[in-house]
Amino acid sequence: MKMIILAAGQGTRLRPHTDSVPKCMVMLNGKPLIYYQLETARRVGITDIVVVGGYKTEVLREYLADKNVRLLVNNAFSATNMVSTLFCAESELNGDIIISYSDIVYSTYVLRNLINCNNARSTVVDSSWRELWSKRMENPLGDAETMKLDANGFITELGKKPTGYHEIEGQYIGLTKIIGSVIDETVRFYHQLDRNIFYDGKDFNNMYMTSFLQLMINNHMPIKAAMISGGWFEVDSNDDLDYYETNFENDLIQQCLL
Repeated sequence: MKMIILAAGQGTRLRPHTDSVPKCMVMLNGKPLIYYQLETARRVGITDIVVVGGYKTEVLREYLADKNVRLLVNNAFSATNMVSTLFCAESELNGDIIISYSDIVYSTYVLRNLINCNNARSTVVDSSWRELWSKRMENPLGDAETMKLDANGFITELGKKPTGYHEIEGQYIGLTKIIGSVIDETVRFYHQLDRNIFYDGKDFNNMYMTSFLQLMINNHMPIKAAMISGGWFEVDSNDDLDYYETNFENDLIQQCLL
């Protein structure tokens, strides 16, 4: 299995930490965020790892020089989003792949749960998201996105603005698996999309990953929810960083940072 880590972003909400390094290189407990994804991947036996950089790539390149990974670059990082960054690694879209955001820290429990999910396309969904969001912000509903599942655990809707907690059966965390038998279909589908329209308010180049996943679902490419309960966290802002640094002894954080 191959892991592709999407690490092109700057992370403006983490300034001034990201004035001189990409978001994935912001330090947490003395190590850059991307360290934790690399270590978790290797603990579950994934050694084929591709990183797609963009902002301050030279910093990332230096860090990865002795990490036995392949570095690709999204040169248009300032004008694109996650999906475009993924397809900068189109030459690597073969076999079974895990797609990971680079600003999330997750335990081996989370990654193994995704690997073991028995479906061609699956993505991690945290059912206990509200507990984590409540620690990060005063109004969890204001930041959360919809997540609706059918009776068999397949996603029917994600990534929209919810009207209430009843529309949120979990949260997408930014960790997805696609197996080799459907990779070509997925790539063809991407290239067939209309580049002249907007997707959830974003142009084609800035499409959210959740929008892309929803488009697949709407076009009869089902995505299974690999359900978890905790075991991960996201570093998206200075408040997040301060919280995790201050609460390093917290059991959840220790579990993820092993």
